[in-house]
Order: sequence, then C-alpha cells, then structure tokens
Amino acid sequence: MTQDLTSQQQGQHPIAPYLRMDRMPHIWCPTCGIGTVVKCFATALEESDVDLDKVAITSGIGCTGRVAGYMNLDAFHTTHGRAIPFATGLKLGRPELEVVVFSGDGDLSGIGGNHFIHAARRNMDLLVILVNNFIYGMTGGQNAPTTPPGARSSTMPFGNFERPFNLPHLAASCGASFVSRWTCLHIRRLTKSIRMALRGKGFRFIEVIAPCSTLYARLNRLGSGLNLMQFYHDNAQIRHNIDTREVSMDYQGNIVCGNFVNDENPTYLDMMHNHYEKTLGERYKPMPPEGGWIHE
Repeated sequence: MTQDLTSQQQGQHPIAPYLRMDRMPHIWCPTCGIGTVVKCFATALEESDVDLDKVAITSGIGCTGRVAGYMNLDAFHTTHGRAIPFATGLKLGRPELEVVVFSGDGDLSGIGGNHFIHAARRNMDLLVILVNNFIYGMTGGQNAPTTPPGARSSTMPFGNFERPFNLPHLAASCGASFVSRWTCLHIRRLTKSIRMALRGKGFRFIEVIAPCSTLYARLNRLGSGLNLMQFYHDNAQIRHNIDTREVSMDYQGNIVCGNFVNDENPTYLDMMHNHYEKTLGERYKPMPPEGGWIHE
C-alpha cells in the first residue's frame, strides 16, 4: 500500500512499480483484454504482499506471450509453446521461487499442449494464467484449439467444425490442484482468484476469456473488442465448484465462470522428496529450501 501511495504521489499509475515503464506503450490493440488481465495480476501481487524478488514469470509466443516482457519481474520470454517446460526447470532448480506462466490459448494449449497436460499430471508447483481469445491473434487469425464451433478464422473462413478444448476440464482431469475461469471484465473476481492461486501450491490454472478485437471480432463481424468484451461479461454465469465437464463453451453462448477446483495435493517436489527419502534413507540429500544444489 505504501508503494501504491508513493506511485500516486509521483503521478504514476498504481501498478507502475510492477511494470517496465520504459517499454511502454505496449503493443496490444485497443479494446484487447490482455492489459486488463495484467492489471489484475499486478494488483494481486500487491495485495498478496509477495516478495517480488522471489517471483519469476515465463511466457511463450503470441499476444499474451508479450506479458513477461512488460512485467518488472525476473522474466523469461521463451520459444513457442515452451513456457511451461522452461518454468518447470526453473521451479526445480529454484524451488523457493513463485513461478508464473502467463501466455495464450494457442501457445499453451496448441503447440504447448503436451507440456500443459504433463505439468498438470505431475502437479508441478506453477501458476498458469492463460488468456483465451479463441484465435491466433498475432500470427494471422488462424483456427486455435479453443475456437468455438461455427466461429470463423483465417484458416476456416466458413466456420470452425472442430471440437475445441474445454480447458478447465482438461486441467482438472489431468490433476491440477486449482482451476478457475473468468472474463477479463470480472476484474475483482479475477484479482481475488489470482490472489488465492498465489497462496496455493501445485499446478494452479486460471483461464481468462478476453476479446481479440483485430481478428476474431472482425472475422466474425461481432463489432469492436469492447462489444465483444461486454458480451462475454453479460453472458457469464458464475457457478463455483461445478463439474468441469459442464463448462464447455459454444460460439457466442454462455460462459460458465468461477473457481471450479481447489484441492490440496502433494506437488511434484513433495512426491519426489518423499519417494527418495523412503527409498534412499539417509543417503538422500534434498535441495536446501533456498534452492541451488547440494555439493559433496
């Protein structure tokens, strides 16, 4: 809060201390929802009173993949689809860090889909924030793994006939410990959800529905990104703890939002330490809490 007041007194935006202001203005289109999600993330960091020196963020390629480059944190902009394996290695090497993956639906569920399901299966101690705009927004508007049936894209101009992923169900069925979905206009609820996830352990997944004003809205003649954002918000149904099999989305249909899963299960590191302590006994030397490696 002191940091917030200081920034206001200096004429800065309250979340300016969490951003690399020298890289502004950002590249996102007007009425794109990604900036709003970044604001919610920064606010959650402030309200959680986390040590920013202990937070690292990774992302891949795409519109949302640019988030890591704008955050005033230790940030890693990885190759397409590889944000989660990079974050996994970072967490295993530096377990004391809070590692956040912040990327888009194409990056994390398309080319990175295999990494997504196995990180959830292992319950890797990562917070994954996925901004879903139903399309590949940076590379030409191609069909994505999340494009709703009937929606147009540059590669399916007569409408999508593929079945999209139900991402909350995918994460939950693979073993995620926390699963949530909101739209980018659920600002307070999304911020609270991120704050809850920051306090948790294991694979924590938050999907955020946001408009792509330049491609998805235009190709589908849905008006501006602001029109689309308002539609998503107005057609959202908040249903906490619902079975994730029931939260799939149709083209311009209802969007079920809420906190669906919040379990306490052992993380990958917990299971690894427990296993080797049982099998190796006193010979097992785990990594120290502050990270790094044991050297004999």
